[in-house]
Amino acid sequence: MSSTTEFDAIIVGGGHNGLAAAAYLAKSGRDVLVLEKLEHAGGAAVSAHAFDGVDARLSRYSYLVSLLPRQIIDDLGLRITLARRRYSSYTPDPADGSRALLVDNGDEAATAASFAAVGAPDGEFGAFTAFYAACRQLTEALWPTMTAPLLARSDARALAARAGADAAWEAMIEHPIGQAIRRELGSDLVRGVVLTDALIGTFARADDADLQQNICFLYHLIGGGTGDWDVPVGGMGAVSGELERAARDAGATILTSADVTAVRPGGTVDYRHGGQDHSASARWVLSNVAPVVLDRLRGRPAADLPAGAAAGANPNHRREGAQVKVNLLLKRLPRLLDGSVSPEAAFGGTFHINETWSQLDAAYSTAAAGCVPSPLPCEIYCHSLTDPSILSPELQAAGAQTLTVFGLHVPDRLVTAENNGDRRAELQAAVLASLNSVLAEPVEDLLLTDPDGRPCIETKTTLDIERAVGMPRGNIFHGGLDWPFVEDGEPLDTPARRWGVATDDPQILLCGSGARRGGAVSAIGGHNAAMAVLESEPPRRHG
Repeated sequence: MSSTTEFDAIIVGGGHNGLAAAAYLAKSGRDVLVLEKLEHAGGAAVSAHAFDGVDARLSRYSYLVSLLPRQIIDDLGLRITLARRRYSSYTPDPADGSRALLVDNGDEAATAASFAAVGAPDGEFGAFTAFYAACRQLTEALWPTMTAPLLARSDARALAARAGADAAWEAMIEHPIGQAIRRELGSDLVRGVVLTDALIGTFARADDADLQQNICFLYHLIGGGTGDWDVPVGGMGAVSGELERAARDAGATILTSADVTAVRPGGTVDYRHGGQDHSASARWVLSNVAPVVLDRLRGRPAADLPAGAAAGANPNHRREGAQVKVNLLLKRLPRLLDGSVSPEAAFGGTFHINETWSQLDAAYSTAAAGCVPSPLPCEIYCHSLTDPSILSPELQAAGAQTLTVFGLHVPDRLVTAENNGDRRAELQAAVLASLNSVLAEPVEDLLLTDPDGRPCIETKTTLDIERAVGMPRGNIFHGGLDWPFVEDGEPLDTPARRWGVATDDPQILLCGSGARRGGAVSAIGGHNAAMAVLESEPPRRHG
């Protein structure tokens, strides 16, 4: 460990955003210290051997990539490969599991036939295609702004108008997204497929007035302007590993097992490392931890925050997570009730289970009343179909496959420290029951076992996620998302405000998912915080 205690920037938290900020700042000649509590960098964007004695590297928390800009990959020289999936989604009809909607990006005619097979109204495939084409007009216009200084709402709207996206702006920004989905689409199943993009990690209804569902929907479609979600070859750890390499190669100091205990005024950070207490100071402190965690490190509980405090006044920062995450390792893919589609096609994209429009709304009501929804809406991703490199050669040869299940409408309010174990078991059972409702064989029968005979399945509640990677209330976005623009009249008079990373302390910047335009594995929060620092200071060079 370096004995240096004075740095140009200290980054609290070594998640992927913190590593991106470190790489940018170190490349520009700044002395950077990254402090990560865990034994490894990467935060939630890591690969792990989740099952003892089994050589499979699962993307344990984050699993797909859409919002990582090519600009950041090129700027930092990241050697990563993102694999595109042929199939967009597969959705069995809950009323008749022998038929399902398969959206095949490589076969438009087959997709149109699939819409008809599930009883969608005439013209529904065309309406579905037109709906997403209209959304894309808006997302293609807004995507380049994600790594630029913030626009005011009126300027963002003018940009959309120039792109011919007035109607999409109205549908996605001004009114609850549920209105547009109901207006444009008639099938309960098709409406549900679309609505899921507004609900991942967000406990909301289609017509909520606060429009959190709309912001979630926008972020799920904006990546690259197209909304494609790709598989990181080598697992999510390959992405954070490259960011760590870029930061270290540029000269950043990265300390793991370094538990930050306080962030004090004047740029001083206290932390514990190697069994000893340390302090370091810097002109800038960049927070890659959630804003709520930063408040605690600053000794500012929520009740003590002054009115208007930037890091504490945003109610979204305390919004609860709303999912259960289950990882499974199977001997092979399960057989489907639908014999017309191969398991490889069905699991090759996003596999929607019990996610019709009406089921999603009923599940919300059940969860809001304090109960686990039944059936539980779920989405499945099979990383190993697209990227078998995460499995050992032996597992590949045996036909093993990974499944990641994301259960929706499981708000953190359902989980307490006292009931977490029982609730975890209840949620795992609910996930398996939901999966089995569309399979021709019980998924439990296909689970591989570790050397001690334990089945290869792990379930993470919101509380488990908070404890493991520090996401308050298990919120995968570090809190609710914000629009990627500011309201008219909101001050943009400092670099930190212009880049959406300001707190009430001008020396402390948000660089993680809690920054405006944060959320998902994007490195945008880290990039934007670094740009705010560089805009605030004259250029420097190494040596």
